Amino acid sequence: MIPAMPATAAPSSRQARQARQVSGSALRFGRVAVMGVVAVLIVVAGVWGSWRTAPYVMLTKGRERGTIEVTRCDGRACWGPFTPLAAGAPGRPRMVIEKTAAVRKGRSYTVVVLPGGDEVVRSGPAGVLYAWVPLGGALLLASVVVAGGLRRTRVAWVLAGSGVALLTAAFVTM
Repeated sequence: MIPAMPATAAPSSRQARQARQVSGSALRFGRVAVMGVVAVLIVVAGVWGSWRTAPYVMLTKGRERGTIEVTRCDGRACWGPFTPLAAGAPGRPRMVIEKTAAVRKGRSYTVVVLPGGDEVVRSGPAGVLYAWVPLGGALLLASVVVAGGLRRTRVAWVLAGSGVALLTAAFVTM
């Protein structure tokens, strides 16, 4: 006869249920943590993308402001002469503005000169809203992550509504 192995107690149903609860909680926490980090990174990337021109458009005191009359455009940019608003400031024969759906040849736009070059960005309400368009897109994308990954539908609706409002306002003012 073969000597019997020592008897080991089979895990009770209570222990098995407790182990499933612990592993389920750990998976839920991991999902919430990862999706929370992804949502925050998306919004931070939107702010980062907007911050390239936003401070120049929003904080215009002490910056060179004026108007540009668009005389030529190609696929990516338009350019024309720049007339400063400050009396006695020299004008520039050629400044570049990004070509968007709202920039047309033959029209004049109020602009702010970006430091260290010949590039300008639109100023006023249209320029401010256009500068924050990347954030609007990021809010829309983050709302999908928050709704699907975090299962926070109310927060997701607020994010999506904010993104749509920002993008719509930018579209209307441009």
